[in-house]
Amino acid sequence: MSLKLKYLAPLFCLISMASYAQETKTITPENYIAYHSSEAITIDGNENDVSWSKVDWSDPFIDIQGIKKPTYKTQFKMLWDDTYLYILAKMEEPHVWADITEHDAIIFHNNDFEVFVDPDGDTHNYYEIEVNAINTIWDLFITKPYREQNNVVLNDWTATGMKTAITIDGTLNNPNDTDKGWTLEMAIPWSIYKKSYFEKNVPKDQFWRVNFSRVNWDYQITDGKYERKKDAYGKHLPEYNWVWSPQGVINMHEPEKWGYVYFSSKEVGEKDTFEVSNDEKIKWELYKLYRAQKKYFETNKTWSTSIKKIASSAIIVDGKTIKPTLINHRFGWTIFVKSPFSNKLMTIKEDGTFVKK
Repeated sequence: MSLKLKYLAPLFCLISMASYAQETKTITPENYIAYHSSEAITIDGNENDVSWSKVDWSDPFIDIQGIKKPTYKTQFKMLWDDTYLYILAKMEEPHVWADITEHDAIIFHNNDFEVFVDPDGDTHNYYEIEVNAINTIWDLFITKPYREQNNVVLNDWTATGMKTAITIDGTLNNPNDTDKGWTLEMAIPWSIYKKSYFEKNVPKDQFWRVNFSRVNWDYQITDGKYERKKDAYGKHLPEYNWVWSPQGVINMHEPEKWGYVYFSSKEVGEKDTFEVSNDEKIKWELYKLYRAQKKYFETNKTWSTSIKKIASSAIIVDGKTIKPTLINHRFGWTIFVKSPFSNKLMTIKEDGTFVKK
């Protein structure tokens, strides 16, 4: 982990811990169907490929807490083939600017677009890629969300073979005119998500947990150049966080709240359907209990030994009452329940790891 990540991670951890008290509404994750493309996609920052014309744009982004409408519109499209996951993102922006040029620098200190991917949905071992308007990239691998102790952020991890390109509808870094925005096109190899050399990790007719974020800053002009705006005391004003699937809190690092992307084997131009399963809805409830258990510990300095102390009402999914069991042990606790829909045992541990078997 680089030096800057060593000091950045505790900051994220503090934000995450504070977020338990900030969560104000129930979040239902968004979903999107990514279709297969047999046509070659040219990564040039444009949407000129025929396949893109057959794909719907996502719903416009909302603010990260799911409350406010962003100032500027953001949408994406997705496709896939046997080699790449393709992403096309379009961002309205009247002043397109960027000045960070170093790979793996803290890109969100510029306006940027961010991709988060958790292939197996256990909230651990996930991937983050950030890109600014001059195509500078920060790619990293995170072993655990920042809320957990002993998490490792691999800043040296690289999305080997990834292709990215940007087009700007306007002029870059020119404060004397008004721009329309910028478009980012990405081809992310499936191979970067493999756990081993022999594993083929193309999620055909499967879903992954995915989210997208756009960081946007108020700006000021200093000596003819853009920079993040500061208050009267010289402190940067807070950034705006606009996302595809809202988090309910100002924290992207709660992967259990990310959206669902279903990778349909149907060819682009055809139509498919996808519905989140009842087991996934049970999983949402287990993570509510997990967060409630964390909050209970903050207040009482000990773990709850009873579901009733952390759940204010009965858990009902699709008309069925779910009755989880909480067991405490020397290392922490475990909450588990047998799904009435699949008969699978669903378990969540004190470190947030989710297992279904």
